[in-house]
Amino acid sequence: MAGRFVRASKYRHVYGQSTKKDQCYDNLRISKNAWDTNIIKANPEFISVNWEASGGGAFAVIPVNQRGKLPDGIPLFRGHTAAVLDTDWNPFDDNLLSSSSDDGKVFLWRVPKDFTLYSDSDEPADISPVAKLTGHARKVGHVLFNPAAQNVLASASGDYSVKLWDIEQGKDRLSLKHGEIVQSLSWSADGAYLVTTCRDKKLRIWDTRQQKPAQEVQGHPGAKNSRAVWLGDRDRIATTGFSRMSDRQLGLWDVKMPKEPVGGDFTILDSISGVCMPFWDDGNRILYLAGKGDGNIRYYELENDKFEYLSEYKSSDPQRGMAFLPKRGVNVHENEVARAFKTVNDSFIEPISFIVPRRAEVFQDDIYPPTIGLKSAVSAAEWFDGKSGVPPLVSLKGRYDGGEANELPASEQPQTKSTPVSSPPPTKTEAPKPKAAEPAPAPKTVAAPPARTKLEDNKQAMSSMADKFADKDEDSSDDASSFEEVAKPIERHVPRDAASAKAAPSLERSSSSTTKLWQPAGSTAAAPASTPALAEKAPEKAPEKPAAKATPTPTPAPAAAPAPEPSSTAKTASGPGEALKTHLSDIKGEIAGLKSQVGELTELVRSLAGRLNEMAGSQNERIRAVELEVEGMRE
Repeated sequence: MAGRFVRASKYRHVYGQSTKKDQCYDNLRISKNAWDTNIIKANPEFISVNWEASGGGAFAVIPVNQRGKLPDGIPLFRGHTAAVLDTDWNPFDDNLLSSSSDDGKVFLWRVPKDFTLYSDSDEPADISPVAKLTGHARKVGHVLFNPAAQNVLASASGDYSVKLWDIEQGKDRLSLKHGEIVQSLSWSADGAYLVTTCRDKKLRIWDTRQQKPAQEVQGHPGAKNSRAVWLGDRDRIATTGFSRMSDRQLGLWDVKMPKEPVGGDFTILDSISGVCMPFWDDGNRILYLAGKGDGNIRYYELENDKFEYLSEYKSSDPQRGMAFLPKRGVNVHENEVARAFKTVNDSFIEPISFIVPRRAEVFQDDIYPPTIGLKSAVSAAEWFDGKSGVPPLVSLKGRYDGGEANELPASEQPQTKSTPVSSPPPTKTEAPKPKAAEPAPAPKTVAAPPARTKLEDNKQAMSSMADKFADKDEDSSDDASSFEEVAKPIERHVPRDAASAKAAPSLERSSSSTTKLWQPAGSTAAAPASTPALAEKAPEKAPEKPAAKATPTPTPAPAAAPAPEPSSTAKTASGPGEALKTHLSDIKGEIAGLKSQVGELTELVRSLAGRLNEMAGSQNERIRAVELEVEGMRE
């Protein structure tokens, strides 16, 4: 087991625990509308579920503590003239929620005091909305409250817009224009930014009060719906979607540089066709993925900008809707870190508890970090005026002791940044790019080429010699630019003979680009002789005519190369024909050496084959002897 390690994590053994049927919420008529939403939403007191109702749209509100088989007639929240598509609870008021419908309207509702599903009346009275928000021209598919500002609501419509409402005044204050229908939306922790996914396959990060996207990039390439969720107060976003081959994908994005997912590509999950619904647990850094149409729930832990797979809750009952409880509603006595509610067969809702398996007699503060309570950071008026902030955190230790969650003192409140993308996003003229374009490091690539094999060096030498006899009207700069157009460029080397030294300046200019210059095998001795000579002449005159000065002056040669090899002097004196012959002889020597190595390997293979044949023969003899013994025993 040497070299194998297990990643340390407090949540590596988290498991999902289902609930017995008599403890579920049964006898429901859940909406069968095909619009892509989560269908249900939950808070510590109530569960809202889209209802299959006739004569207009409606949804039901179920108290969390009223489990079992519900009455046939329950009070519904009626008011829409078409099917209800989405609902959302106010994070700072457990009795206030909003709904959106196919009729293009957004309604606000308040759950009555001491609300219950059981009554003596045969036909319970329905609940009416307390406010109506009109402004969208088409159906409203999504509603989502701001997680930091009081009474600020976002709604996404089929008119390709996301409106931001001040529900205290009952009017929309801001509008975010899209090019297609919005498929999902998620707020940042301070409520200043909003991320949306759209049918045009683009991921947009909106500076909401500027009414323009701070970032706009290409998202998942698949044709099916994609989802996005902001990872709490981190500058990261998780998305789920599909590839062009309809594989389900998971992506992690940096909101400051979302040119591509973190790591360079998406993570392939599986090939199931259902949309993945992402849910983020900010305190435990766990991402839950629930697929529509399958009964499994995967969960991952975010660590070092990577989603580490933890485990998977498996069930034979597929879900079509899913909701997660806020952290302040979990059971801290049973080490429950998350609780989900899923719809099953459009007839009942099943709670699922995710538990950390440990035995303890005290409050586990390591798995229950401070979480957001019922107090907002700013009011609606302050938020629309440009103010932002993160809501104060509360400790769940009070709930463990039988009371309420207590707000942490100001000294213990974490100093969270206002927003991860408060600074302007990096533009095209960012600092790292001019450094990459500097011509200074270009000569370094010529002086230290990567190591290559002898056979490749010989091929490069032959190609360079053939280029000397090419058409002289061709410009060396054209050759350098053509290297970028082919898949495997022919790398040139700096010529060593005096006749071809005119190409050296152009090759030096091409070295500043991505093309690398290679020296062939056998040129190591010639390089020290030619390089100092050029270095001595460079300060005196321009380097346009190095060839004319190299031939008539024999004196610099002994000074630059104290011990020149005969091959280099022969090449300089005889011209390209002699150099070509020298290279051909070198190649022949290399081929002869390779032939000898091949012969040795062939003999080795033959000897191994012989030994294997001998071993096989002896093994066959043993098998035959055993068979004879067995036959003798049978007789």
